[in-house]
Amino acid sequence: MTQHRHITGRLVIATHNPGKLAEMRELLAPYGVEAVSAAELNLGEPEETGTTFQANARIKAIAAANATNLPAFADDSGLAVDALDGQPGIYSARWAGRDKNFLAAMTHIERLLQERGATEPAQRGAHFVSALCVAWPDGHLEEVEERVDGTLVWPPRGNAGFGYDPAFLPNGHSRTFGEMTSVEKHGLPPHGLGLSHRAKAFVKLAEICLASRP
Repeated sequence: MTQHRHITGRLVIATHNPGKLAEMRELLAPYGVEAVSAAELNLGEPEETGTTFQANARIKAIAAANATNLPAFADDSGLAVDALDGQPGIYSARWAGRDKNFLAAMTHIERLLQERGATEPAQRGAHFVSALCVAWPDGHLEEVEERVDGTLVWPPRGNAGFGYDPAFLPNGHSRTFGEMTSVEKHGLPPHGLGLSHRAKAFVKLAEICLASRP
């Protein structure tokens, strides 16, 4: 059986997305891990040719680990809309285009939902998925995946978060991710609820490869 491995010392966060970077740094901070981003190291972005979130997270983590000879941490995440047969899914970022216009992407999703007659909350179910991968230069991998379920609202609400957050209302809550503070959305207990898909996945990852928090 493969033994789990702890993250120690310096860690590359394999992302060029400022929103993801901020969330990952906040999640890692209590563990004393020194995190540096792929963007700060001027690393290129590998082509995401995987057909699943996990496969694309693996591609990004392995590329960064090989380029830096350091362990690398990558996330691949996105929004899956039930009435759209799971779209945009792994193409969530691409639906926003090169200029990362997520308002345009949310508007496009709303147009498609209207075309399919999905106007009631019960018809507008969706979930966010986060797949995390830590890759070491010697090929060792640690991988986890989690999701959070909710409903899409229109118009989008709130200016916090990033991506599709303003349109996503998590189950059991009255405010969208775009209306929540970072602590509310992905803060870990005892300060937060670990509500987001990325926080849930991070909790699983921390259990297997991060030392206990002080």
